[in-house]
Amino acid sequence: MASQTIVIPQKKNPQLEKAKLVAYNSEAPDIELMFNPTEISFSRTVSWKSDPGNRGTTLLPKVNFSGVEPYKFTLKQLLFDTYETKQSVMKYIDIIKKGVETIEQNPDKRPPVYIFTWGREYFHCVITSLTYNLNMFLTDGTPVRAMVDISLQEVDKNNLPGGRESASKGSNRQPHPSLGGT
Repeated sequence: MASQTIVIPQKKNPQLEKAKLVAYNSEAPDIELMFNPTEISFSRTVSWKSDPGNRGTTLLPKVNFSGVEPYKFTLKQLLFDTYETKQSVMKYIDIIKKGVETIEQNPDKRPPVYIFTWGREYFHCVITSLTYNLNMFLTDGTPVRAMVDISLQEVDKNNLPGGRESASKGSNRQPHPSLGGT
């Protein structure tokens, strides 16, 4: 019996995939991370309602499931560094800041929706919080390094903020009076 060697093809110089926040419908500039996150923290809350008047034999209140909250996640300690080019790091920060400001010329008066991708699509989301620290400057005061934390919240890609119709198609759904139907 002859021995066979299985050869697994290797990519030559594989490309580093950058994490991105891609603006949905191009409603804002995309946010490409200069360096990928070292950690992503995910959390989700499940809602339970308790009825203090309805107790069992252990005297604990009866609880009923009432829904799930969207996933929330934080991209922590994102580094942006322009020291070598001597340009202000604010050109990157200003793009990120658009994620927490209302979209110009948008009747919904809301910040943009993004799609978080890193090799694959993770979530449609909105930025709920932005924190940045400028921590390196040129002698003339130009900021050239920033550490950024971006908190994001998942949104339903089938029922995005600003939509005029709900994705709910239930038989008990009542038409919204100002929209003239479902």
